[in-house]
Amino acid sequence: MLLERCLVHLADAIAAARERRVLTQVAVALIDNSEDAAVAGEGIRLANRAFVGSGVQLHFLNGHANVGYGVAHNLMLNGTGGDYQLVLNPDVELALDALANAIAWLDVNSNVVAAAPAVTRPDGTPDFLCKRYPAVLDLLLRGFAPEFVRRMFAKRLDRYDLRDLIDPASREPVRKITVMSGCCMLVRRKAIDATGGFDPRFFLYFEDYDWSVRLGKIGETAYLPTFRVVHHGGGAARKGWRHVGWFVQSGMRFYRKHGWRFV
Repeated sequence: MLLERCLVHLADAIAAARERRVLTQVAVALIDNSEDAAVAGEGIRLANRAFVGSGVQLHFLNGHANVGYGVAHNLMLNGTGGDYQLVLNPDVELALDALANAIAWLDVNSNVVAAAPAVTRPDGTPDFLCKRYPAVLDLLLRGFAPEFVRRMFAKRLDRYDLRDLIDPASREPVRKITVMSGCCMLVRRKAIDATGGFDPRFFLYFEDYDWSVRLGKIGETAYLPTFRVVHHGGGAARKGWRHVGWFVQSGMRFYRKHGWRFV
């Protein structure tokens, strides 16, 4: 079960960061948008088991309506008081040293307000989730074009994925990332306070693009190769027409807010 693996890896990463003394007090919030009491109950059970005896303070938020991705995160992003906030999807597994490396690096790079991890797919291949500012053509190609068409635009899509800047074999950070993935982000408290977190007008999709752009206006954002995770999700077009509709609606909202770029 992906959620169980996510929680176990998170608990281990927190313990490792504590051993390196880059973390002291830690709180973990599990937010359930499913509107299903059985699903929420299973999440609570798995979290209690993963963090038993850890001293980590657990918070559970459930029973509310499906308020959307960004709004759900904002329930815990704002007002917690921690120096850093980790945004983490339930289909993401942290490497053992991921949190310790990210926090230690941010501690000595005070001008960086948020960090994105180096992501691999379950088969171990790199997943380039940091992006340049998207053109509409990039999104159409990436999300909906058949494979032979994507091959025709391979150089363009590689550039969109920052493959010219991000080398999976390198340990050098890349700064001033325009777009980070909301599946996993480590954000400073002051940056959350300055931006307000996710824009609640985005129900699903592009809330991370929007927040990334706003974060980049108040400080630097960075890709950290030693902040390593495995991601099991992605792909709105493969999830059915309902998700395609949310994707298109949110994309239009993003462009109306930040400016259209077609090609």
